[in-house]
Amino acid sequence: MNEPVLARLQHLMTLREEVETLSSGPWTPAADWADGDTHLTLYLDVPGIDPERLEMHEEDGTLTVAGERAAPEGLHSSPLLSTERPSGVFRRTLVFPREVLPQSGEAHLAGGVLTVRFQKKHPTIDV
Repeated sequence: MNEPVLARLQHLMTLREEVETLSSGPWTPAADWADGDTHLTLYLDVPGIDPERLEMHEEDGTLTVAGERAAPEGLHSSPLLSTERPSGVFRRTLVFPREVLPQSGEAHLAGGVLTVRFQKKHPTIDV
């Protein structure tokens, strides 16, 4: 390739990196709810997050989970060819799909999944 083409390619790569930097904002972890007989369980995907960086707050029928996932060390020392894994701060507020007893949540983090189990206010009764 000749020099003008290489210069244009380098300029495009620089622009791409700048755009990726601008678009790296908050991310949203995926969530699932499971309805058991006596408990309601939330499963939230938070791989790579230090448990010390997670916060939960329950209020008025909602649960807010917030945290931060740091970019891997050394990621910025080399040019990025592509980025798909989000990093940075997130905050997700979820509405309880069923009524739960306030402050009954028990959390467990394993394998990148935050599991929070709440006691239902009105257990399901099979007849």
